[in-house]
Amino acid sequence: MMEMNSQSQEKSYMASIPSKLHEFIKKIKKIGEEDPRRIIHSTKVGLALTLVSFFYYFRPLYDGFGQAGMWAILTVVVVFEFTVGGTLSKSINRGCATLLAGALGVGAEYLAGVCGEKGEPVVLGLMVFSLAAVSTFARFFPNVKRKYDYGVLIFILTFSLVAVSGYRVGQILELAHQRLSTILIGGATCMIISIFVCPVWAGRDLHFLVAGNIEKLAAFLQGFGGELLACGGDESSKDSSGKNVEKSFLNGYKSVLNSKATEESLANFAWWEPPHGKFKFNHPWKQYSKIGALTRECACLIESLNTNTNSKPLTPSPASEFSAKIRQPCVEMSTESGKALAEIAAAIKKMRRPPPSAEAHVQSAKSAADRLRSVLQNSSLPPKPDLQEVAPLLVAASVLIDVIRCADGIAAAVGELAREAGFEGLKTNEAAAAAVHRRGIVSPVDDGDHVVVEIQAAAADSPEKKIIST
Repeated sequence: MMEMNSQSQEKSYMASIPSKLHEFIKKIKKIGEEDPRRIIHSTKVGLALTLVSFFYYFRPLYDGFGQAGMWAILTVVVVFEFTVGGTLSKSINRGCATLLAGALGVGAEYLAGVCGEKGEPVVLGLMVFSLAAVSTFARFFPNVKRKYDYGVLIFILTFSLVAVSGYRVGQILELAHQRLSTILIGGATCMIISIFVCPVWAGRDLHFLVAGNIEKLAAFLQGFGGELLACGGDESSKDSSGKNVEKSFLNGYKSVLNSKATEESLANFAWWEPPHGKFKFNHPWKQYSKIGALTRECACLIESLNTNTNSKPLTPSPASEFSAKIRQPCVEMSTESGKALAEIAAAIKKMRRPPPSAEAHVQSAKSAADRLRSVLQNSSLPPKPDLQEVAPLLVAASVLIDVIRCADGIAAAVGELAREAGFEGLKTNEAAAAAVHRRGIVSPVDDGDHVVVEIQAAAADSPEKKIIST
């Protein structure tokens, strides 16, 4: 009986192999389709390993480097990263750390040799302890941790290997020379292939990641404004059967909340990359981190806005007079902020300065917020039954005011990035911005002898006055 059950299980397992193999192939296809550069990267790593393997395949190279040729293979496996910046970071760190640690290790070996046979292990032990302790403590410094952590780790490893192995192995200088040469050759192979064979630039990925995150926030805010309008009586959010249409914009912003680690990693790698495309030398990569922080702050506000909406849905209902007064400013705050962020995201993608219309949308959102404050100050609270209906809307209004502040901060940060990076269209946009700045309300006031024309600029703190004689 047990044998029959075993055979049955074996048959069912064999029958499931084709379906499992099919699922596995589908996963491979999905990963490749999500980012075809992954396939190219895998090919590049295979090419680099094949090239450095010649240290073992060809006798002349093997005779020159011996067993140290294995360090070239290990170097390729360890330092070849997906992006050019990641590869350069690890290669340069590993090369410099190996050179410095190798030189100090050889020096420590000769210094310990002077102390005699009994004093040599004591001196080597003290030097390994001191340098390892100091180097490990240096890794806690933020700047060292961010850019040179891998180099410090390799420094500790190489110095310890050279100093300790030199105690038992003769010709330590030759050993250090072979290891350093093969490591440099392996690192150089990785850098050349990474830069010149279908390069993947961390700076470009960071640039479009930041723009894409802002675009997701814009999509939510514009969609949320439409939802508020629909709850106010417009049935555009329903299909012909009366059912609510799936709102895809509600979840797009969530990936922004978890983008900090990716942005910081890409910004660090981008710092190592040479100029490429429109990204010039000394590009302000730190500014992207600032924009990313503001974007995540805005995403957190949107998360609270979405949570409030889900817990107390803004369902269409006969609106009270008070609800109608505050709903329209909320719609404008949401949609205008979304439009501003959408234009900012488009400008980043094209590497242009944000257009003046983006600032105009922010100003429109601020004007709507001012009108909302005026309504709240000059209106009395609704009756208790209506207050339950209005409460979610008041919470949404409070959050939207903070969203406007974030949108304004993002616009300012992107403008600073555009100036520092020298994005295109600065002069043209500045001229247009000046025109928008001077556009406003013209109010003639007759004082008897002259007509005083007051021009209330869109972004001015006080009106400009011009005197026209009559």
